[in-house]
Amino acid sequence: MGPEGGVRGGGDGAGRGDSAGTLVLAGTPIGDTADAPPRLAAELAAADVVAAEDTRRLRRLTGALNVQPTGRIVSYFEGNESARTPELVEALAGGARVLLVTDAGMPSVSDPGYRLVAAAVERDIRVTAVPGPSAVLTALALSGLPVDRFCFEGFLPRKAGERLGRLREVAAERRTLVYFEAPHRLDDTLAAMAEAFGAERRAAVCRELTKTYEEVRRGPLAELARWAAEGVRGEITVVVEGAPEPGPADLDPAELVRRVRVREEAGERRKEAIAAVAVEAGLPKREVFDAVVAAKNASSEGSAHGKGLS
Repeated sequence: MGPEGGVRGGGDGAGRGDSAGTLVLAGTPIGDTADAPPRLAAELAAADVVAAEDTRRLRRLTGALNVQPTGRIVSYFEGNESARTPELVEALAGGARVLLVTDAGMPSVSDPGYRLVAAAVERDIRVTAVPGPSAVLTALALSGLPVDRFCFEGFLPRKAGERLGRLREVAAERRTLVYFEAPHRLDDTLAAMAEAFGAERRAAVCRELTKTYEEVRRGPLAELARWAAEGVRGEITVVVEGAPEPGPADLDPAELVRRVRVREEAGERRKEAIAAVAVEAGLPKREVFDAVVAAKNASSEGSAHGKGLS
């Protein structure tokens, strides 16, 4: 394998031509190397530049695939992504075929890649992909939860307050939610989800997907939080059921006020929160506004009455 170093473009290597080169995003196995897409080995062998999130893991992968890259190998990770992107774009502009791989799964999905893709698109450079394994889709398929509509939320903030606020922002989301999480934060995250979404909201914790000790634990969020408190290891993907469709019991004034409060605590202005809750509930904004005002007045009267008794 070539040593890690600066990016070189031009020359007569495979994939070069008179016009701009091609950026190839390649999916890599999320666990079992036998899941590597057939084209991956060919692309690794032919690329003029292989940009890898971790060059040591790349060496293990190429060894497992019995392939010897002939192009320059460079590191491309969160710490140097901004600085290295212009170099890679210039190599592409000079006709190079640049292959981008991350530690597992598809580049750009909670991994380095977005900046390079955006910069290549800006320069009208061709971008293509070698489809491969995906922890997001694999976890969705195994979760037993609805997969017709879903949204990927990536990693949550590490600080407890920010994490809870982010979760409250999507508490009313009806699509299935998918998250990545570190094992040492899993119990806190599941407990925060139980607080934001409700203790009985269904979820699935998918651990070590496609690996020897693969495990999918399904159940209510509160139950999963208690299980995770005992300690969990490995790569984690969490799939959470979307919010239920509103029914008659969900539309009483107290619930409307609660939803507005959740949005306000997440940073929305009251006017915007009232409008959003009205859309969610299929009600006129005036009805939600009246419920909020009535709750505020009731709270004020209760405080005044309490002071009068003291």
